[in-house]
Amino acid sequence: MTTYPVDMDPELVERLLVTGGGALSVKMGIEYIELSAELSIARMPVEGNTQVIGILHGGAHVVLGESLGSISSAIHAGPGRFAVGIEINATHSRSITSGWVTATCTALVLGRTLATHEIVVRDDEGRRLSTVRMTNMLRDAEKRPV
Repeated sequence: MTTYPVDMDPELVERLLVTGGGALSVKMGIEYIELSAELSIARMPVEGNTQVIGILHGGAHVVLGESLGSISSAIHAGPGRFAVGIEINATHSRSITSGWVTATCTALVLGRTLATHEIVVRDDEGRRLSTVRMTNMLRDAEKRPV
């Protein structure tokens, strides 16, 4: 059960509920636990998201991080606005071969035109696996690309 901020844009909540966070999030098995502009949490299974040698794919870390950073930025943008990613990077510190990973997304900057978040991915024992940093540009909906 995902918790949302009380003042969250109802249209965004509806999109999240209808799409499950987007087709890629659904394919990767991402489960959203808590969502807000300041702090968001999600988890993802390792199974089904591994690379050829059996460890969680580095790109899977980034997908989880970008998913949380994008949603958190969209929440901050508010009604009539949207967020678009302009920069992302990841540092992988440790590998994992089974179980689940949990990502915690914390706002670093919540401005009028930019939002930057740090997403830390940990294993079930609390060990840091990766650190993702993402910056989104916040735009007015009438400027949304078709």
